[in-house]
Amino acid sequence: MGVTAVVPAYNEEATVGRVIETLLHCPEIHEIVVVSDGSSDRTAEIARTYPIRVVELTDNVGKGGAMKAGVEQARHEIILFVDADLVGLKQEHIQALLAPIHAGRADMTVGVFEEGRLATDLAQKIAPFLSGQRAVRRRLFQGLPHPEDTRYGIEVALSRYADKHHVPVETVQLRDLSQVMKEEKRGVVKGFRDRMRMYWEIMKSVRS
Repeated sequence: MGVTAVVPAYNEEATVGRVIETLLHCPEIHEIVVVSDGSSDRTAEIARTYPIRVVELTDNVGKGGAMKAGVEQARHEIILFVDADLVGLKQEHIQALLAPIHAGRADMTVGVFEEGRLATDLAQKIAPFLSGQRAVRRRLFQGLPHPEDTRYGIEVALSRYADKHHVPVETVQLRDLSQVMKEEKRGVVKGFRDRMRMYWEIMKSVRS
């Protein structure tokens, strides 16, 4: 069964190329769709230098909307979501996320960082349902009502939908993988503000 990798990206020019290169060298991936979510930097320009599909959204619609846009362009029945700001992504991480679905054990996998960076490891150990590294069957994502309204709450919405509908889910350890924190990308003040906005959007999804 074919796999489309969907990479939602908002101003990730520093890291998106490395993520794309890893995906391109993974034989399990049959198609890559990068969605530039209203980026104001060179994210889309860099993505277009690779033999992949690039969706460039004019406005920033949020992560849920970007993921939906990517799935709408996908040609395959398994969707692999990976963040564009990952550090240390390897083929074995991708293979680990896909294996339970290919084996028929799960309809969704959730990747949790292990032995990457203390801050990102700890956050995912406390709340693994927030992880953006997932593989899902296309029909599962398409069954989620209005993912474009969830913004950063998309992972919570997916996890709650899977639980409500008794979808088999498997957690996968992703060793030596981490991501760049918002404060590192955008500076302490703006990064902290963006982090607080992200938490607010997540909390809205939890309460809904």
